[in-house]
Amino acid sequence: QVQVEEAGGGLVQAGDSVMLSCVVSGRSTIDRYAMGWFRQVPGKEREERECVATINYSGDTTYYTDSVKGRFTISRDNAKNTVYLQMNHPRPEDTAVYYCGVSPSVGTTTVVYVEWGRGTQVPVSS
Repeated sequence: QVQVEEAGGGLVQAGDSVMLSCVVSGRSTIDRYAMGWFRQVPGKEREERECVATINYSGDTTYYTDSVKGRFTISRDNAKNTVYLQMNHPRPEDTAVYYCGVSPSVGTTTVVYVEWGRGTQVPVSS
């Protein structure tokens, strides 16, 4: 059974840095899968999660939503079945529950992601 587990969340001060990690277990390798970080705020449904960043299977193509460009970095270590989201200079508006998703193809909508973690909360204080 495939499990996806996010870690690294917690209260962070605006302007500080935090790194989220996502480990996929139960699958021999993730190197044939795209990965994505999404975030969800209260009042939004799962289907309304905002795509924060995606990375293709090899790690050489990434996508970022405009609001995080230049501040967040997505990366992956296929040998460790792990994907990271480095969050630099977070802002209060970045406050959300961050989810990691696994997809057979790169995409920015939740429908293409077949496996999800339970999320990690990242409150950003001003």
